[in-house]
Amino acid sequence: MTKVWLGLFSGIAFGYVIQRIGATDAHRMARSHLMLDSDIPRFMVLATALSALGLFGLQAVGIGRTLVLPTSLVATGLAAVIFGIGWGIAGYCPGTTWAAAGEGRMDAVFALIGGLAGTLLFAHFHEVLIPLLYDPTNVGQITLTDLFGSYAIAVGVLAIGFGFCAWGIGKVWGERMRVVEFRQGHGESSSSPSE
Repeated sequence: MTKVWLGLFSGIAFGYVIQRIGATDAHRMARSHLMLDSDIPRFMVLATALSALGLFGLQAVGIGRTLVLPTSLVATGLAAVIFGIGWGIAGYCPGTTWAAAGEGRMDAVFALIGGLAGTLLFAHFHEVLIPLLYDPTNVGQITLTDLFGSYAIAVGVLAIGFGFCAWGIGKVWGERMRVVEFRQGHGESSSSPSE
């Protein structure tokens, strides 16, 4: 029962945080994709870095554990393309869809229904798709620990790498936003003059 309460609390906390950062607003998500708002991407990469450190701490005291699944190049690549297209069309990723639907956003409700339909379709064809798409390009487990030879070093590299990405996103997105604001302030279109 403790795991249920812990999961419920974690889900509520996660939903609260992503709502506060603006990730449940499809308009803000679109601005992030257009490199006009850096808050959501920076939050995502910093959350990944902090999660890596937190998981390392939990494992150090014998509480946390990870399950590394084998990597399939075709299946992962195809899933990434489908995920990206869905995110671009809906304006939400799977986690933010649930939170936005909980806010009562009807576009998120339809995105959620579409995601559940896709999950149902995949579950129905799972037995056919695994040998066709997953097994032929299964390269086994790939981890940073294997690359660096130490779990602690791998976590450090991951956290520093994602921290650097958060800084870079802030710089690049911020510069793009300054250019757009400058153009708008001077009555210019954000598109090229030839258009």
